[in-house]
Amino acid sequence: MSPKRKLLTVSLPPDLARKFDKLARGEGKNKSQLFREMFRTYEQHRREREFYELQRYGAGEARKMGILTEADVEALVFQDR
Repeated sequence: MSPKRKLLTVSLPPDLARKFDKLARGEGKNKSQLFREMFRTYEQHRREREFYELQRYGAGEARKMGILTEADVEALVFQDR
């Protein structure tokens, strides 16, 4: 059976550590809770950034193929049906 928690040690410069402590107190959370929340927020931000990068790539590829509007997409989807 694996443990429910894994201890993680993080090294911060003193000024950043003070800011982190102050932020945790201000949010009414302990440092572990704040870190977990910050990490989840970062993961969400990263997924959104990856999505938008893929979206930009797809839009560029579509433009190269002459697909410029939703009507163009529909025509392509339904052309062989």
